[in-house]
Amino acid sequence: MTNASDTASQQDRVVIFDTTLRDGEQSPGATMTHDEKLEIAEMLDDMGVDIIEAGFPISSEGDFKAVSEISERSKNSVICGLSRANFKDIDRCFEAVKHAAQPRIHTFIGTSPLHREIPGLSMDEMADKIHETVSHARNLCDNVQWSPMDATRTEEDYLCRVIEIAIKAGATTINIPDTVGYTAPRESAELIKMLLERVPGADEIVFATHCHNDLGMATANSLAAVEAGARQIECTINGLGERAGNTALEEVVMALKVRNDIMPFTTGIDSRRLMQISRRVATVSGFPVQYNKAIVGKNAFAHESGIHQDGMLKNAETFEIMRPEDVGLSGTSLPLGKHSGRAALRAKLAELGFDVGDNQLKDVFVRFKALADRKKEVHDDDVLALMRDSASEAEHETIQVKFLRVICGTEAPQSADLTLTVDGVDQQTTATGDGPVDAVFNAVKAIFPHDVNLQLYQVHAVTEGTDAQATVSVRLEEEGRIATGQAADTDTVVASAKAYVNALNRLLVRREKGAPGEDVKTVSMTDSV
Repeated sequence: MTNASDTASQQDRVVIFDTTLRDGEQSPGATMTHDEKLEIAEMLDDMGVDIIEAGFPISSEGDFKAVSEISERSKNSVICGLSRANFKDIDRCFEAVKHAAQPRIHTFIGTSPLHREIPGLSMDEMADKIHETVSHARNLCDNVQWSPMDATRTEEDYLCRVIEIAIKAGATTINIPDTVGYTAPRESAELIKMLLERVPGADEIVFATHCHNDLGMATANSLAAVEAGARQIECTINGLGERAGNTALEEVVMALKVRNDIMPFTTGIDSRRLMQISRRVATVSGFPVQYNKAIVGKNAFAHESGIHQDGMLKNAETFEIMRPEDVGLSGTSLPLGKHSGRAALRAKLAELGFDVGDNQLKDVFVRFKALADRKKEVHDDDVLALMRDSASEAEHETIQVKFLRVICGTEAPQSADLTLTVDGVDQQTTATGDGPVDAVFNAVKAIFPHDVNLQLYQVHAVTEGTDAQATVSVRLEEEGRIATGQAADTDTVVASAKAYVNALNRLLVRREKGAPGEDVKTVSMTDSV
């Protein structure tokens, strides 16, 4: 005997019907291989999805085989196949799902005036067809779902009529599709309420909602329908689906979890696996998740604004309404960019092992802001390069690079217009060379004459992308004295000039010390950090 608490618990539970492998795969270009469909189905099954719509068996031999094998492999989920309103489709569908521990047939027909016009059926003829096909499906399978396609644009009286027919014919779930994403949340809720009030037998079956995202309201429409009495939400991973997609599974799950105060409903989904399956579906479907997508987007738990980063460092709840761990992430991300502040930079430096004082932080922050204005995102290696550059310039600097402009291309010679500050006095010259870097080094020699041997010139991109910050290493030798300099910049030639001048400044210090032949490590950039 079912007690009152069990009944209340069932009434508060929202059944998750995932159609990634059917509706999601119908997105142009999102076709998955047989093995990929099996993999995603297994992940959905393990995650706790109640019903997996594994495919449209009549559509192809490949889809039939995938649905059949998913049915045989499934451990927990109901396995559902889609069929149109004809006996051939329904028979093929059941043949594919019959080996599942919990099989379901989902059959549909378009009931709006626009869709009735396509096959040329009158209201009565369509009603008869619904009775025949749903009855046929129920004779094959105890679990039958029926959908009046384009329900939100179907006349209310007719919708009530055909739903009553489907229930009497044996449908156990009635799905109300917003096929073209036309409805709004208030309308979605009112429609479910109306059907529950007017359709005989409505209290004996489960109402489902299937919303498309053409106007960006799919998730809101689905949740509104649940508040009105629907207890099954049809959705896809990452909102994948035809046109603008569907209600996103991850949005529904986390909305119910976070706003349990106003939507006291539960699901059986293990939310900690959301990120894992989101990324896998994105990979196999070829549809990358937009960066700012709710829950699973790259930036969903990322904060670049200095105000937000400072708040997050003090109390995560200031700018996050859920924990990243709840969806399978290790933690919040505070990417460094031009909007970041000192608090975030200090935190990043501490994470990288640097304990900086206020004065050093101020100096590095100025360099960081200058770099961030030229790069979309400043990575860890960029910060390390900034620290190396900062450490080098903290030493005695006789020479500083003030201005540099180079002209290069297919026509030689290349030239460099360079201004150096030498002992506080600006000096400018223009020099040519075999390439822009050679021209820069010649310009340095022209302003500050010196006779050294260039032993090493090396460029390394410390981050990826066309805006990568380059770290340049230069090693100079003078009468046995060796000095190494490094500098980082998104402009490789500028980094080259700074690295050369950095090494030259160190040679000058070595001259004063008068210690020729010392080991390179004593004057290397690494030791100065």
